[in-house]
Amino acid sequence: MLDSKKTWSDQSLRLKILFIAICFSVSASLQVFQEWFIYWRLHFYSELWRAWTAHWVHVGWIHFALNLFAFACLPFIFPHLKMRYLAILLLILPPCISLSFYYFYPHVEAYAGLSGVLHGLYVAVAIYHLKFPKERKFAALVLALTFSKIAWEHFFGSLDTADLIGSPVLVEAHWLGVVWASLISLIYFAFQKRFFRADR
Repeated sequence: MLDSKKTWSDQSLRLKILFIAICFSVSASLQVFQEWFIYWRLHFYSELWRAWTAHWVHVGWIHFALNLFAFACLPFIFPHLKMRYLAILLLILPPCISLSFYYFYPHVEAYAGLSGVLHGLYVAVAIYHLKFPKERKFAALVLALTFSKIAWEHFFGSLDTADLIGSPVLVEAHWLGVVWASLISLIYFAFQKRFFRADR
């Protein structure tokens, strides 16, 4: 039994490392050709790939390193996170945020960065971990800190990150990431509860 658990744990760790390595490689490759992949409102519907890729390119390599480091920590601080769940979120959140820019924030002409998606990922994964008793307090702390940060940015502006990355921080992206992640989580649990009841 112990050997079986250890083997599963080793496989899970390898899968997490592989998944992160692939994401790093993709993001770094897109970064080299940044101008082809950032969000441009003017070309939104004629170049739809930007709805996804805009969130994987960054204004510079410091911006890249900060966001990808925060992303790499996620699967390890939340032990029950499944890579397929993370992959689904990475497919859904970017276009949701990009579409929100286009329809609700017409003043946003250009955007690049993973921070909006990151805020959403941390919220969605923390909400998922609330169902595990041993992880509940930590998940609630992550949610409290994230929502506190969003509130601070709303009322007082972004933190000192803009000076570090050399570009203004679009706090709307953080807010949108959290809103969409919360909605996705609610939909996920609603479907899960419905199917669970149906099985019974």
